[in-house]
Amino acid sequence: MAADAFQHGSFQHTVRTPALFAGIGVHTGAYTRVAVRPAPADTGIVYVRTDVQDRDNRVPATGEAVCKTQLGTVIGNAAGVTVSTIEHLMAAFAMLGVDNAVVELDGPEMPIMDGSSLPFVQILDRAGKRAQERPRRFIHILDAVEVVDGDKRAALKPSARFEMAFEIRFPSAVIGRQAIDMGMDEAAFRRELADCRTFGFLHEVEALRRMGLARGGSLDNAVVIEGDRILNPEGLRRSDEFVRHKALDAIGDLYVLGMPILGRFEGELAGHALNNQLVRALLARPDAWQVITLVDEIAEAV
Repeated sequence: MAADAFQHGSFQHTVRTPALFAGIGVHTGAYTRVAVRPAPADTGIVYVRTDVQDRDNRVPATGEAVCKTQLGTVIGNAAGVTVSTIEHLMAAFAMLGVDNAVVELDGPEMPIMDGSSLPFVQILDRAGKRAQERPRRFIHILDAVEVVDGDKRAALKPSARFEMAFEIRFPSAVIGRQAIDMGMDEAAFRRELADCRTFGFLHEVEALRRMGLARGGSLDNAVVIEGDRILNPEGLRRSDEFVRHKALDAIGDLYVLGMPILGRFEGELAGHALNNQLVRALLARPDAWQVITLVDEIAEAV
């Protein structure tokens, strides 16, 4: 099995130096400060709520830790401590090859930044990466796993590389039917997906605000649609920015598995909920995948 740019060599990586940033949460509207710090090999991605001092404030990003998927991915621990809207940072971790990091934040929700993964990519680029002594592990898909909910579908299928296929359909003329199907490595992520922003319809945003959500949402961090027009003065970054953002979300949602995937993801009208159902379905099918390292592959080839 040939290594590609997505695999970042045979060994795990963490950030070289701490990455510090801050911003508002799209749903809480709360200003949150974040520090992404180096972590030992085999740590995975762990979030730490520094504002919580009276109980366990560490929340590892795992498939089982996902406790809510309405409008974003939320993880929580047994002490009831949660961290919301992790998917855009998780996508950047996944595609830039950051296996281990501690993400300290002083609030309940990750900053939304501009609504895409691009700010997180830039932040991680400034911090740099450091190789570690342990081999990088991959989830190699051996058999198809699929979850279906009405007309929504998400699946993981065997492939020698990571592939991302996604399709969405909306009645609004500015979206309509959009689909992408591409091999996904770091270069492709940077070029094709990283800058694609989250989106919503104005009437939905107004309803969410009445529910106490979307308090931090604005034209600075989301594409907002009213009827058949886009309200953002600058327009879209790409004509199919909507489906590309859905693919970005899926990459972040899959990375709660703790390892990059060698396989093909297919999503049709899927969102955070179905993505996590797929993660749990995969974990429940140990015969459908295996953990491999490039060290193993090299040894077998000799």
